[in-house]
Amino acid sequence: MTDAIGIAATGLTLHRKWLDAVSDNLANVNTVTATSGDAFRARYVLAEAGQGNSGVYVAGAAFGNAQGRMVYQPDHPLADAKGYVRYPDIDLASQMGQLIMAQRGYQANAAVVDRAKVMYEAGLQIGK
Repeated sequence: MTDAIGIAATGLTLHRKWLDAVSDNLANVNTVTATSGDAFRARYVLAEAGQGNSGVYVAGAAFGNAQGRMVYQPDHPLADAKGYVRYPDIDLASQMGQLIMAQRGYQANAAVVDRAKVMYEAGLQIGK
């Protein structure tokens, strides 16, 4: 039973970090920079399975393209001489899909911890 809690705990950590990355990406989807600078780089969490029954871990992070996408907005204060600004190359629909998957994964792992706790408490009651 403690293995189930431990494995679910690693899943909770992974999904929380995934939620953090997606929320950062969504918060910066409309961040504008001058063409002379780098665009906001989306962050993607890389997951790795542990050995045996040790769960899953964050192996690192991958980052999006610093070039972003050029948008013609001549009235923007950060526009260059040609009227362009730089936006991050973040797909809003993809990020929303990832947000839903990360939320569901977090909820599933939290349910495993909750059910294991209930089973542990029931086992303690049997011993009385």
